[in-house]
Amino acid sequence: MERSTYFPSRNHHQKTFTRSKLAVSWPTLPHFIPHRIRRKLRSKLRSRQSPSSSVASLQTSFSPADTISALRSHRWSYYDGQYLLLALLGIFSLCVIDSPGPAVKTAVATLLFGALVLPVTRQFFLPFLPIATWLVFFYACRFIPGDSRPPVWVRVLPALENIFYGANLSNILSAHKSVLLDILAWLPYGIIHFGAPVVCSAIMFVFGPPETVSVFARSFGYMNLAGVIIQLLFPCSPPWYENMYGLAPANYSMAGSPAGLARIDQLFGIELYTSTFTAAPMPFGAFPSLHAGCATIEALFMSHVFPRFRPFFIGYTLWLWWATMYLSHHYAVDLIGGSLLAGVVFYVAKARFLPRLQSGKTFRWDYDYIEVGDVPSADSYALTELDANFQPDSDEWTTGSSSSISSGSVSPVDESQSLWEGETLASQSDTEAQH
Repeated sequence: MERSTYFPSRNHHQKTFTRSKLAVSWPTLPHFIPHRIRRKLRSKLRSRQSPSSSVASLQTSFSPADTISALRSHRWSYYDGQYLLLALLGIFSLCVIDSPGPAVKTAVATLLFGALVLPVTRQFFLPFLPIATWLVFFYACRFIPGDSRPPVWVRVLPALENIFYGANLSNILSAHKSVLLDILAWLPYGIIHFGAPVVCSAIMFVFGPPETVSVFARSFGYMNLAGVIIQLLFPCSPPWYENMYGLAPANYSMAGSPAGLARIDQLFGIELYTSTFTAAPMPFGAFPSLHAGCATIEALFMSHVFPRFRPFFIGYTLWLWWATMYLSHHYAVDLIGGSLLAGVVFYVAKARFLPRLQSGKTFRWDYDYIEVGDVPSADSYALTELDANFQPDSDEWTTGSSSSISSGSVSPVDESQSLWEGETLASQSDTEAQH
């Protein structure tokens, strides 16, 4: 066997000296941490990353060719019809909107299309599509002519309030006003409501199973989209209208009202809520209450990830219920309707798409595989354990792999399947069709 000898070159010595000089002159931050602690921390972080699974990984590709390849290999099913619905609503909204003009609308549509083409952004914007469609459609409602809308129902909600509860709970709760009560009602209704979806998504992304945020985003978007459609087809006047005009007929030329939030503007010397609610796209969108719906669906998803804190999430929902009635923005029946809508959306998502918690798993990176749907029965659980050595291929903030959704538990994902397949609600029917 020929023996080789290594002779270090001059350049080699120079590089070695340079590295040593940099290491001594510019010590890095971990050098200030004791070696034993660094080693323990490094070992703990590495132990959370499974070398055989990428279920918690995110896409980093900027190549549109990867998206085109995924589309070519995607197995289409009737669940993909959701994107046709979203596209139709988006096109309708852009056609109805008068301001901003065509240039801005074209730019927004182009940016959204570009975000869906790049894999690194597609993993975020594809689950966000229902939310984006809801926001655009809600804004477009202000441009729909009043003569093309149904008449406003003024007497229905007060009558239902008296039938179910024997009185107008909103008027009872708002009878006694004070600055302290105004602030307590303003916090959940005017502040926390708008930031809670982002905060909940960030928390569930870190501590929930992979794909939980994707299911939450889609559920949140479709629930609000369904609520706006109901409000458009079944317009009803809120309590502030009854306080201002009684039960006189309403028309779409009337402006909205900030109701109790006007006292917040007076308290802080601003006109934020007065200007916003006066020009609201849906001044007669009392039923269902999407404030109650958002709080309920957030509480349900957070309770799924953090069962121990369920009483806290229920308390937040009840707090917002009280605030909406105290501020004269909704009747109690509106709150029931919004929460029922959120409950239906959540439990459908939980039964079909939402990943289950696994014992001993704290962070998303602890998961080597995901189990989707309701907990299987004792007879079928033994079959689940046989497939525990399989892991899904990718997360991408999706609603789950096709096989995981269809079986309701763990099952393998073919490496040849496209990543696009995991990004839709459609994947389950692909495997179901094989049976």
